Amino acid sequence: MTAVHGPDDLRMPASVVERVRALAAGSAPASARDAATVVLLRDAPAGLEAYLLRRVSSMAFAAGMHVFPGGSVDERDAELPDDRWAGPAPTAWARVLGGTEPLARSLVCAAVRETFEESGVLLAGPSATEVVPATTGPEWERDRRALLDRSLSLAGLLERRSLLLRTDLLRGWAHWITPEAEPRRYDTRFFVAAVPAGQLTRDVGGEADTVLWLAPQQALDRRAAGVMHMLPPTAFTLAELTGYATVADVLSAGTARDIRPVLPRVVLTGADEAEILLPGDPGYDG
Repeated sequence: MTAVHGPDDLRMPASVVERVRALAAGSAPASARDAATVVLLRDAPAGLEAYLLRRVSSMAFAAGMHVFPGGSVDERDAELPDDRWAGPAPTAWARVLGGTEPLARSLVCAAVRETFEESGVLLAGPSATEVVPATTGPEWERDRRALLDRSLSLAGLLERRSLLLRTDLLRGWAHWITPEAEPRRYDTRFFVAAVPAGQLTRDVGGEADTVLWLAPQQALDRRAAGVMHMLPPTAFTLAELTGYATVADVLSAGTARDIRPVLPRVVLTGADEAEILLPGDPGYDG
């Protein structure tokens, strides 16, 4: 595995440097919360594009970073009944993602819920072969906000609208775990999905102050120039996507992915400096 590094990987906060020292002295790392991230894709005239949003500067985690839609698993994500589920069963997803069947159910539901919350795209439909044609308008916006404030669960939304979760529209892609030196840690499964025909992403505000569609290489170039900031998993995923011409190519590749957890390491490079290493980097296994 070859790392994709940028300027952000070399500017670790002093608090993280102190945490590296504490871990070396025997401190236990923070627990990692289960989370899901979805790389939304579309075919544009110039080629494949991915949807990115920039987290507001006040966020406790990844403030100011460009990320894909996603977030932590909500305990109610496990409540979706089987009659609201279409596509590969949770048992099949457990084999793809690793872990238990209940966890796989929660991760897939979290992926769909977070995508709707942060982009307005809903991977659901009235049947196993249909998808919601549009999710704009005041009623859909009320539903989205209700999911955000947790007054409505994903199961409740689908039940009320007589919709099925279209898990066949997702493909598993990767499994990243936040470095042990970070105080906030996530155990995140990455998915890829196409924006369904008829649906449009929109700037829904909240945790993001900017949203945009970019070709993967464009995003990486902006990162290298210091114009965009992103964590290594985002950059690594974009680098992988540069090898595909169309959304169909990515989805086909996702079907055959061997997903294994990746745990970046933060290592000291000086008295007050540290950097991120990924598997394949010199010194990662040291």
